[in-house]
Amino acid sequence: EVQLVESGGGLVQTGKSLTLSCAISGLTGDDYAIGWFRQVPGTEREGLLCINMDDGRTHYAPSVKGRFTVTRDNAEKLVSLQMTKLNPTDTAVYSCAATGRGTYCPARSTHYVYWAQGTQVTVSS
Repeated sequence: EVQLVESGGGLVQTGKSLTLSCAISGLTGDDYAIGWFRQVPGTEREGLLCINMDDGRTHYAPSVKGRFTVTRDNAEKLVSLQMTKLNPTDTAVYSCAATGRGTYCPARSTHYVYWAQGTQVTVSS
């Protein structure tokens, strides 16, 4: 069974940094992509970025480009999201997700088929 488990959420102050991790199990090889999303209650889910597990190609949404950086460790099956210069508008539940095999960045939302449970990030002023 495919499973994605997130960790690293918490409370941080404006201007500070926080790193989230996404541990992947049940997927063989690297012919898929990992995306990161966030959602505020009452709003639609926002796609933040995507990284191909095979070649490392990335795609960032304008709202996070230059502040968020995603990296991968294929040996450990771990994807890390480093968030910097955080502000209160970044407060949300953050989730990682995996596409089906053979699908790469940039990926349509319908191509993500495996989802983590989500982790809360709260930025205080």
